[in-house]
Amino acid sequence: MDAHPPRLALSRSLAPRATSDAPVREAELRSLEETLPPYVVVLHNDDHNAMDHVVHALLVSIPELDIERAAEVMLIAHHHGQADVVTCPLERAELYRDRLESHGLTATIRKA
Repeated sequence: MDAHPPRLALSRSLAPRATSDAPVREAELRSLEETLPPYVVVLHNDDHNAMDHVVHALLVSIPELDIERAAEVMLIAHHHGQADVVTCPLERAELYRDRLESHGLTATIRKA
């Protein structure tokens, strides 16, 4: 008996996909978005927190942000009443909202 053909078939199925599978990749991304739909964390302006406190709270609460983006978000919220902070799955958005609120900021979540 030859034991190699099943192994050969298995190794072909585990081979990396060719780059010509772009439509398959797009379908996988759509499926992921259906499974984990995106939500936006929104920071609201208030008259109680100093600007440097808001930037600091953004930086320690949301690891994806760098100091320039945190300052930009703070200024947008200050001038326009609210600012989109980050887009992510719901559970992470809830975590980020809760972290911001623990720093005395007002944040909400909306579906992207």
